[in-house]
Amino acid sequence: MSTLIKNGRIVTAVDDYNADIFIEDEKITQIGKNLEMGADKVIDASNRLVIPGGIDPHTHFDMPFGGTMSADDFESGPRAAAFGGTTCVIDFAIQTKGESTLKGLDTWHEKADGKALIDYAFHMIITDMPDSRLGEMRKLADEGITSYKLFMAYPGVLYVDDGTLYRAFRQAGDNGTRICMHAENGIVIDEIIKEAVADGHTEPKWHGLTRPTRMEAEGVYRSIAIAEVAKVPLYIVHLSCSDALEEVKRARMRGIDVIAETCPQYLFLDKSYYEKEGFEGAKWVMTPALREKWNQDELWQGLKFRDLETIATDHCPFCFKEQKELGLESFTKIPNGAPGVENRMSLIYNGGVVQGRMDLNRFVEVTSTAAAKAFGLFPKKGTIAVGTDADIVIFDPERKETISVNNPCTHHMRVDYSAYEGFEVQGFTETVLSRGRVIIENNEQKIEKGGQFVKRALTGSRLD
Repeated sequence: MSTLIKNGRIVTAVDDYNADIFIEDEKITQIGKNLEMGADKVIDASNRLVIPGGIDPHTHFDMPFGGTMSADDFESGPRAAAFGGTTCVIDFAIQTKGESTLKGLDTWHEKADGKALIDYAFHMIITDMPDSRLGEMRKLADEGITSYKLFMAYPGVLYVDDGTLYRAFRQAGDNGTRICMHAENGIVIDEIIKEAVADGHTEPKWHGLTRPTRMEAEGVYRSIAIAEVAKVPLYIVHLSCSDALEEVKRARMRGIDVIAETCPQYLFLDKSYYEKEGFEGAKWVMTPALREKWNQDELWQGLKFRDLETIATDHCPFCFKEQKELGLESFTKIPNGAPGVENRMSLIYNGGVVQGRMDLNRFVEVTSTAAAKAFGLFPKKGTIAVGTDADIVIFDPERKETISVNNPCTHHMRVDYSAYEGFEVQGFTETVLSRGRVIIENNEQKIEKGGQFVKRALTGSRLD
């Protein structure tokens, strides 16, 4: 199958020019002006942006949490991502505490195999790591799992102590791999939660009130300190507030190898959503919690000055009915997470480019290229160049849509609400190619599946 994309404006993290693209055998083989060659399919991209497919480095498909499972699996989640302009996701395989991480990887391969519309990779969530199993981390890297996530939050479930953090950090550094960190002081937060519940505070808003920003900042500081001593590249996931951002900035000024992601929910939503009538605020119960609105400006500044490098979604959806309602009696039982994998590209284009907070090159960088570089996918993915995977989005910079669960153009996620209900966005995905296959065209799915597991390269090296 060959495809010729004509008359588009090609934008990468560093380029911006008008040219045609010729695709053969899943790869870009030629880029040039006025290409004239026979192709099985010709796409006219006049007045459109032609950009690298989005890469979302933080999703949770088919994930068990709080007695239920996230609503999107590896069929529905990647499909929704594709409609939104994302052509590769990095999901999180989970090690069951006390069992092998390799067994956890096998479980996630079984969940995903043969289902996904787009390409996918895995991080590994480590829930314990005794000395006797440290060798598994090298085996994971050989399998293309070159990043590991650890938690300072959720005591009794995903939390690991500082000794386990150091042990895993040190091994990851020796292996040339990267650590992803959920940085919140879960031990202290649990005590704050106990106090709130004892005082009779059970409404959804107390989820946010019991997770202060200082506890996120403390977690970021501590994980950076451990990573510095262990000599491992560190990636802070879903950074939500100014307090935590300040710790990243200070570390980077000292030359520490730490980068951070934020998410659309922290750029566009705030803690006032928890004040909605009745139980409605449960829709936005996620971790970290939504913050005071003024933090948004600080995060946009962090993106501008590159202290925040990527924008992921932390897509972990639970239906309001039946799933979120597990917490009707207490906020402590509300499954943590919200939908967003489909809306990321349009939200960031509208809030970033249209509103003058970033240029087109930076838009491509934070939604695709930076994640590809951080996690061993570049240059195979994350850019448009001869020889790269033909993961391409044809994007209409003028089209406006209103995000809604009732809008068939903006909601293909398997969840009964939208976290961004009523948001009008300018900039919308029109056509999507995954390794040269046209998978979405004019808001219609053209292929049922075909996404592949992608092994990732090593992402760092030990410096003694």
